[in-house]
Amino acid sequence: MVRAIRGAVTVENNDKDEILDAVKTLLEKIISDNNAAKEDMVSIIFTLTPDLNAVFPARAARDLGFSDVPLMCMSEIPVDGALEKCIRVMLTLNTDKSLAEIKHVYLKGAVALRPDLAG
Repeated sequence: MVRAIRGAVTVENNDKDEILDAVKTLLEKIISDNNAAKEDMVSIIFTLTPDLNAVFPARAARDLGFSDVPLMCMSEIPVDGALEKCIRVMLTLNTDKSLAEIKHVYLKGAVALRPDLAG
């Protein structure tokens, strides 16, 4: 069965290294918390708020060894009052886990997006 895992993280600056570090941390936590294997991954979609354009977050995934996993980056729509400097991810994978067993990960300021899932 295919399931999606959501996650997000914020950064302080539109800085290449800061963005890559934040995305690596987010992906590592998603993978660890869900005991996900690279072979089970279907794809990963990244979005960035319009104030972030220093680097494609997919590069962080490639740096972690996900060169065989389809990756895509997109820009979030600019909604007034939306959380700024935010990187979101949706990782789809083949798994036997139920929806209730999937652990979504929200880090730093992105906890505000889903406080019910933070922990």
